Amino acid sequence: MFHIGIIEKCKQNNRKAQLQLYNQYCDGMYIVAMRFLNNPNDAEDVVQEAFIKAFTKLNQYKAEVTFGAWLKRIVVNKSIDFLKSKKQRMVELEDVHLKVIDANVDDKWFVDDATTLEDVKGAINKLPDKYKYVVMLYLIEGYDHREISEIMNISEVSSRTQLSRGKSKLKELLTRKGYGTGYKENV
Repeated sequence: MFHIGIIEKCKQNNRKAQLQLYNQYCDGMYIVAMRFLNNPNDAEDVVQEAFIKAFTKLNQYKAEVTFGAWLKRIVVNKSIDFLKSKKQRMVELEDVHLKVIDANVDDKWFVDDATTLEDVKGAINKLPDKYKYVVMLYLIEGYDHREISEIMNISEVSSRTQLSRGKSKLKELLTRKGYGTGYKENV
């Protein structure tokens, strides 16, 4: 098991092992940070800080999830902290697959085929921060409400509520722009 051996070496402050782990994950974590930040330099800084935190907190890693998932959560938290401290706008997302189409059945709304990814990204960027972060974490990053509640330090109920309100505002923004969202007719 490559990861277990290298992580054990990293726990012993083996710099070669830390560099090896860093090299394996740095590009992927940079992409995650860039989904939240609009500046490559800021994303690099956040990734560096995330790795520093990961290496200092490595004894807390219990292998209940993959190391990559554990590290990704640190990167997401660092990115959100950075945005909160700088009060910067969320970056337009790179081409990612949104779970908007996979919305819950009781949401009863859909995004028209004419709606582009840029339209959705623009609408997400206009959401208030408290909704924007939850919408991004759920729809873009794929976190569930338990994970979002831990990342955002809110309850699962708040996560669900903010997602629901964020989706409603997102629907409203897209409808106002005339992008064809609406209620699905019974077929």
